[in-house]
Amino acid sequence: MTAYAQQKLAEEKVFKDPVHRYIHIRDQVIWDVIGAKEFQRLRRIRQLGTTFLVFHGAEHSRFSHSLGVYEIVRRIVDSSFAGRSEWDDSERLVVLCAALLHDLGHGPFSHAFENVFLLDHENFTQAILLGDTEVNAILRRVSDDFPQKVADVIAKTYPNKQVVSLISSQIDADRMDYLQRDAYFTGVSYGHFDMERILRVMRPREDQVVIKSSGMHAVEDYIMSRYQMYWQVYFHPVSRSAEVILTKALHRAKKLSEDGYTFKHEPTHFLSFFDGSFTLEDYVALDESVLLTYFQLWTKEEDEILADLCSRFMYRKLFQYIEFDPAKDFMKMRELEQLFAEAGVDPAYYLVFDSSSDLPYDFYRPGEEGERIPIHLLMPSGEIRELSRQSEIVVAVSGKRRSDHKLYFPAERLQGNSPKLQRIRDLLGLEEV
Repeated sequence: MTAYAQQKLAEEKVFKDPVHRYIHIRDQVIWDVIGAKEFQRLRRIRQLGTTFLVFHGAEHSRFSHSLGVYEIVRRIVDSSFAGRSEWDDSERLVVLCAALLHDLGHGPFSHAFENVFLLDHENFTQAILLGDTEVNAILRRVSDDFPQKVADVIAKTYPNKQVVSLISSQIDADRMDYLQRDAYFTGVSYGHFDMERILRVMRPREDQVVIKSSGMHAVEDYIMSRYQMYWQVYFHPVSRSAEVILTKALHRAKKLSEDGYTFKHEPTHFLSFFDGSFTLEDYVALDESVLLTYFQLWTKEEDEILADLCSRFMYRKLFQYIEFDPAKDFMKMRELEQLFAEAGVDPAYYLVFDSSSDLPYDFYRPGEEGERIPIHLLMPSGEIRELSRQSEIVVAVSGKRRSDHKLYFPAERLQGNSPKLQRIRDLLGLEEV
């Protein structure tokens, strides 16, 4: 480690924050990373994607969330863990940097963009950390292997699992920030829990972080907050409708490009993504302001499908939806696809099945794919017990995956007197307007 790793600012810097009141910066490394262009780009990536079309306050960015995750981890290592023999303070800087940079690789409207171009934001986070970037140059001033250490924490391959669990576990700083931040900006009451209490009862233990049993009720509250936020906010069907349209618009633009279509407004920033030749520099150059500029321009395109989908997204003319069980209704889906095509409504873009699922809390089941490290309680006797062995509330949601399936379509395109349209409406359970 160089002297730079220990360097402090002459005076503490603070960010005023609506969730944590203040975010405190004393380390020169952290201050420099925040100023890097790859981190500043996160100001132009919304934390909640298309959710602002449902909850109008949800305009907050991944920049503010990343600062929040950093602040929670800073409080843990500088207060809750400080001076405890089970915590190695030499890990402090790597865990603070990992907390700050964990979302660095998100693209515009993260998940929709990833689905179209088959990308993974975690891979891009690591690529930015290790590539020819301002962030990498700053981290290398700590030590040559420091960027790799930070990347390993985010990839969950870092040897100190205690450090990893602070960033990624079933009760981590990432979740604790986004639940409260997203609740604040959407205006809902579901995501609030007693974080201060949880931080006070967190303890470092060998290769994990445990919670004193006296804080169990605060953890129960946190798990139920997460459950409610997923179903009331993150999986909101109207937000999913907007994401469906966004995804289909990008698919349409990609197909037109591949087919040699002449755009009125050539998608220069996307061409390398359409053919898979994009570089890290191309990826970092993309943000939501770029994507929305193209969508605005494409509302005037000659291609009717692209123009319509972009107009729907820009002016919030979203698809309607119905509950749809793919196991029972697959034959209905086939008939609907055929009828849509015959009615001149392309089912590839205008009849979309979408599903969401969540597992609020899972206990450890060895050998299963995607094993989740459970939340452990530290009992007064010193024994470590898994949370669901102590909490009846957590037992009620443990290991239970809840799923929700919807079918999205443009209801106004399905009006008319023809037998085909009437049959479509019957299958969808729609009344003619």
